Amino acid sequence: SVCGKTSVARSNTRIVGGQNATAGAWPWQVSIHGSEGHFCGGSLINNQWILSAAHCFPGTAPSGLTVYLGRQTQAGPNPNEVSRTVSSIINHPAYKTSSHDNDIALLQLASPVNFTDFISPVCLASSNSVFFNKTSSWVTGWGAIRSNTPLPSSIPLQEVQVSVFGNRQCKCLYSVVSQITDNMICAGLLEGGKDSCQGDSGGPMVSKQGSVWIQSGVVSFGEGCAKSNFPGVYVRVSKYQDWINGYITTNKPGFITFNSNGTDGDLSISCADVPAIPTTTAPTTTPVPPVVCGSASLNTRVGGISSLVSPGIWPWMASLQFNGSHVCGGALIAERFVMSSASCFTSSNNTSDWTVILGRLNQNGSNPNEVSIKVANLNISKTTGDNVAVLQLAVAPNLTSFIQPICVDMGENTFSANTQCWVAGWGSGAGGVNQTLQEFKTSIVDCVNASNSICTSSLNLQQGDQGGPLMCKQGLSWIHAAVLTLKPSSSNTSSSNSTASSRSLRVDVQAFTKTSSFASFLRDLVGSFPQKVTSPTAPTNSTNTTQANGSQLSSSFSLTLSVLFLSHAAFQIFLQGIN
Repeated sequence: SVCGKTSVARSNTRIVGGQNATAGAWPWQVSIHGSEGHFCGGSLINNQWILSAAHCFPGTAPSGLTVYLGRQTQAGPNPNEVSRTVSSIINHPAYKTSSHDNDIALLQLASPVNFTDFISPVCLASSNSVFFNKTSSWVTGWGAIRSNTPLPSSIPLQEVQVSVFGNRQCKCLYSVVSQITDNMICAGLLEGGKDSCQGDSGGPMVSKQGSVWIQSGVVSFGEGCAKSNFPGVYVRVSKYQDWINGYITTNKPGFITFNSNGTDGDLSISCADVPAIPTTTAPTTTPVPPVVCGSASLNTRVGGISSLVSPGIWPWMASLQFNGSHVCGGALIAERFVMSSASCFTSSNNTSDWTVILGRLNQNGSNPNEVSIKVANLNISKTTGDNVAVLQLAVAPNLTSFIQPICVDMGENTFSANTQCWVAGWGSGAGGVNQTLQEFKTSIVDCVNASNSICTSSLNLQQGDQGGPLMCKQGLSWIHAAVLTLKPSSSNTSSSNSTASSRSLRVDVQAFTKTSSFASFLRDLVGSFPQKVTSPTAPTNSTNTTQANGSQLSSSFSLTLSVLFLSHAAFQIFLQGIN
C-alpha cells in the first residue's frame, strides 16, 4: 500500500539527461558505503531489505558496510537521512561473474527503518510484467558522470530518463547473443549520451504506471558508459519474484504487474545473430467466437437439494487465496476481473498477498481444470453498508467449459418472489475430506423497505463462502444478482447453532445488497462486459465434447442405475425406521 509512491510531483513526459534530483523524488534510492565511501547503489524494498547487484559484493561478509537512506549528496548536510549497518548479504546462487547473469543481491539491514517523505520502498515488477521496446524509464545514482569521471561529492543524486530496448534489439547491438539473457533488460538511447555508469551499480531503474513507480531493473553492466548503439544492461527484476519472496517471508515487498501498451516493436527486430521470428497465418475458416457471459455448458440445474458440485457446474467460481490459503469466494465477471466482498480484504489489501484460482473444484486434492493467476490491482467500492471488491487479474485466463464469466446484473434484471437461485462456496469445515465446492438452492423472497437489497430464503453460509455469487438463471444466461456476505445472527437463529455463530448463519430470510447497486462503480472499473448467451453453447474443447457424447450414449443406462440405486436406498431407510 505504500510502495512506489513519492511526495514529489514529476511529469512522465519530461526529457532530461543527467540532472540533479529533487530531495524526496526517489525515496527508495540508497547509497552503500564501504571503508572508502560510496561504491554502489540499491533500492529499499521494505522496511529492512535492500535490492542491489551481486557484483557489488564479491564477498558476503557484511562487516564494514553502511547503507544511507534519504541521502541527497555524498558530502554536505543531509538532514533527511538515516544510516544502518548490514546484517547479511545474499547473492543469487546462480550469479556468473563472466556473463553477469543473475547479477542480483539482497541486503538485510541490522534494524528496520521508519518511512518518511524521503525514505520509502519502491514497488517491484511482478513475474508477469511486460516492458515493451521504448518503455519510458528512469535511472538514479551517484555514479560517474562519464567514463572515469566521478560525480563531485557535493552534487546531488542524479536522475536520467532512458528508454527500454527489447532483448532482440539489445542482442543485435551487443553482437554476442549469449551475453544478453532473458534475465536482463536493456535501456538507454540509440544515439548514446544517457546511461548509468560506474558507481551506479545496484541502483534502480523504474517506470511509472498510474501513480506508482515500479522497479524493472537493477544496474548491472554495459559497454563503457552512454556509448551509441550500446544501451545499459540491467537485471530484469520480474524474473526474481520467487527468489526474493523466498528470503523475505514477512512484510513482503510490493510486487505489481507492469503492462506495456500497444504492440511489442522488438518482435520485428532481426540481425545476423538473431533470426527473424517466423510469421504464421491465422486460419480464416474458423472465426473466434465472442466471449459471452452466463454460459455453463455442463450445468443442467433445474432443481434438487444442496450437494457437492461436479466439475464445470459453476465455471465462474473463484477461490481467493491469501498467502496460499482459501479465504473467500468470488466470481469471474469479465475476462480479467473477479468480484468478491470487500469484507474479505480487512486483513490485507496488498495485491502481492493474493492469488485467484479459477476452475477449482477441491480445496484439497487434484484439480486438473484449474489455473492460478496473480492479482494486478484491487479496487473496493465506497458506499454505506456492504461493499464489493473487484480484482484485476494479471493475465486473462483461457476460457474453457470449466472457466467462464457470469453475467452481472446492472439493473436490467428483475428477480421476482419464488425465483429459484443458487449459491456455491467452500465454506469452512464443509465439502468432505477434499473440501469440495458446495452448492445450495434457495429462492427469492420479498424484502421489506429495502430497494437496494435482494432477499432469499434460509441459507447456511459458512466462513469462506462470503464473496461468492447469488446466481439466478434468466433465459439461457446465469446472472450474478448479489455478493454473499455474512451477517450477525438474528433472534431466530437456531439455538443449537449458537456456538458457531461467529462463522455461520441460519435465518429465515437473508438480505444481500444487489449487484446492480454497484453498477456505476463496475462500469467505470471494468468497462465493457461480455454479452449474454443468445443460443445454447457446446463445451469448448475436445475432451469435454467426448465426455458429453459419452454421457448421451449411456444416458438411458445411467438413468436406470440411478433409479435402482435410489429405490434401494429408500428401502434401507424404511427398514431402519422400523427397527
